[in-house]
Amino acid sequence: MSGLLEDGSLRVHVTAPPTDGQANAAVIKLLAKRLKIAPSALEIVRGQTSRTKTIEIAELTAAELRQRLAATPR
Repeated sequence: MSGLLEDGSLRVHVTAPPTDGQANAAVIKLLAKRLKIAPSALEIVRGQTSRTKTIEIAELTAAELRQRLAATPR
Protein backbone atom coordinates (compact mmCIF):
# COMPACT_ATOMS: atom_id res chain seq x y z
CA MET A 1 0.00 0.00 0.00
CA SER A 2 1.48 3.34 -0.98
CA GLY A 3 -0.51 5.66 1.26
CA LEU A 4 -2.83 8.62 1.33
CA LEU A 5 -2.52 11.35 -1.26
CA GLU A 6 -3.09 15.05 -0.66
CA ASP A 7 -6.63 14.88 -2.05
CA GLY A 8 -7.57 12.20 0.50
CA SER A 9 -7.50 9.31 -1.94
CA LEU A 10 -5.54 6.17 -1.23
CA ARG A 11 -2.95 4.84 -3.65
CA VAL A 12 -2.36 1.11 -3.77
CA HIS A 13 -0.26 -1.06 -6.05
CA VAL A 14 -1.00 -4.66 -6.94
CA THR A 15 0.88 -6.98 -9.26
CA ALA A 16 -2.17 -8.89 -10.53
CA PRO A 17 -2.93 -8.37 -14.22
CA PRO A 18 -5.94 -6.23 -15.15
CA THR A 19 -7.67 -9.13 -16.90
CA ASP A 20 -10.71 -11.11 -15.82
CA GLY A 21 -11.06 -8.95 -12.69
CA GLN A 22 -7.79 -10.19 -11.20
CA ALA A 23 -6.49 -6.72 -10.32
CA ASN A 24 -9.84 -5.70 -8.80
CA ALA A 25 -9.86 -8.85 -6.66
CA ALA A 26 -6.29 -8.15 -5.55
CA VAL A 27 -7.19 -4.59 -4.52
CA ILE A 28 -10.17 -5.83 -2.49
CA LYS A 29 -8.05 -8.54 -0.84
CA LEU A 30 -5.26 -6.08 -0.01
CA LEU A 31 -7.61 -3.50 1.50
CA ALA A 32 -9.55 -6.11 3.48
CA LYS A 33 -6.34 -7.48 4.95
CA ARG A 34 -4.93 -4.06 5.87
CA LEU A 35 -8.23 -2.82 7.31
CA LYS A 36 -8.90 -6.13 9.10
CA ILE A 37 -12.38 -6.55 7.66
CA ALA A 38 -14.01 -9.17 5.47
CA PRO A 39 -13.55 -8.75 1.72
CA SER A 40 -17.33 -8.90 1.41
CA ALA A 41 -17.49 -5.54 3.24
CA LEU A 42 -15.74 -3.89 0.28
CA GLU A 43 -17.31 -3.16 -3.09
CA ILE A 44 -15.94 -1.40 -6.15
CA VAL A 45 -18.77 0.98 -7.00
CA ARG A 46 -17.04 2.92 -9.77
CA GLY A 47 -14.07 2.24 -12.01
CA GLN A 48 -14.19 -1.53 -12.43
CA THR A 49 -12.24 -1.19 -15.69
CA SER A 50 -10.24 1.90 -14.74
CA ARG A 51 -7.05 2.48 -12.79
CA THR A 52 -8.99 4.91 -10.58
CA LYS A 53 -11.62 3.19 -8.48
CA THR A 54 -14.21 4.19 -5.91
CA ILE A 55 -14.62 1.57 -3.21
CA GLU A 56 -17.44 1.47 -0.69
CA ILE A 57 -16.55 0.14 2.76
CA ALA A 58 -19.61 -1.09 4.63
CA GLU A 59 -18.21 -1.84 8.10
CA LEU A 60 -16.23 1.31 8.94
CA THR A 61 -16.95 4.97 9.53
CA ALA A 62 -14.66 7.54 7.92
CA ALA A 63 -12.96 8.12 11.29
CA GLU A 64 -12.38 4.37 11.79
CA LEU A 65 -10.98 4.10 8.28
CA ARG A 66 -8.51 6.95 8.84
CA GLN A 67 -7.47 5.42 12.18
CA ARG A 68 -6.85 1.98 10.68
CA LEU A 69 -4.93 3.38 7.72
CA ALA A 70 -2.75 5.43 10.05
CA ALA A 71 -2.07 2.34 12.17
CA THR A 72 -1.07 0.04 9.31
CA PRO A 73 2.52 -0.24 8.14
CA ARG A 74 3.29 1.33 4.78
